[in-house]
Amino acid sequence: MGVQAIRAEGLTKRFGNVVALDGLDLEVERGEIFGFLGPNGAGKSTTIRLLLSLIRPTAGTAWIMGVPVGDAVRAHRHIGYVAGDVAVWSQLTGMETLTYLGRLSGRVDVAFRDELIERLRFDPGMRARSYSKGNRQKLALIAAFMSRPDVLLLDEPTSGLDPLMEAEFQTLAKEAAGRGQTVFLSSHLLDEVQDVCQRVAILRRGRLVEVAALEDLRNLGGSVLEAIIDGPVPDLDGVPGVTGAERIDGGVRVTVSGSPSPLLSRLSACPLVRLRSHEPTLEEIFLSYYEADR
Repeated sequence: MGVQAIRAEGLTKRFGNVVALDGLDLEVERGEIFGFLGPNGAGKSTTIRLLLSLIRPTAGTAWIMGVPVGDAVRAHRHIGYVAGDVAVWSQLTGMETLTYLGRLSGRVDVAFRDELIERLRFDPGMRARSYSKGNRQKLALIAAFMSRPDVLLLDEPTSGLDPLMEAEFQTLAKEAAGRGQTVFLSSHLLDEVQDVCQRVAILRRGRLVEVAALEDLRNLGGSVLEAIIDGPVPDLDGVPGVTGAERIDGGVRVTVSGSPSPLLSRLSACPLVRLRSHEPTLEEIFLSYYEADR
């Protein structure tokens, strides 16, 4: 199979007494769309900054396409990057920015760049200072994709995009993977990755707690039921399948693994006002996973 697109061994970063990343071991294959998930502050951006060698690790090592990330000149030849908070040169137009960045990389596919401009409905003639957040995001995506890099490191890449452009981004990511490129997609939103990623990793408080295929990740979370009750909330301790319960205004939110029948039997004895179920959010998956793991 050859070298992995991304590999990390024991990658750790401390800022004083704060452990931002703790012993990350990770392998991402070539041609894979890989979701790197966790709530804000989990260590996702720190990981990407370490992979870019923008900061140095406290311990551990990482490689991009077999190149140690500390050899930034060589490693960066394989990388396209979108930052979590896109900054632009305010005086330059969008096209001037793309031209400048293209000259830095030295390998821009101009026809593909122009195709990206059209597909993302981006106006390259405006000065960057007048771009909205969404248009700054489009500019960053075009800059990252236009050189057809081996590895795309994308930190919250759809921030500020409307649903139509989110769908177009997903198409671009799938096309890139089909060409053998690797897409490393960092996000705190499960919805952002569920239609595009083959595998995902969950990061929580700087530690990797799960690497799984997307379907396996969904199974970790079970289902969530919200019950609004006209009266006291019943005791749910010991109800089979219940992995977590949280009081909400007027009722309770319950995470269930497996069949919800025992929970429904317990709730049926209460004066129910409303009962609603939904797929778990990423944070609910975390809570369910840790409750089940205790």
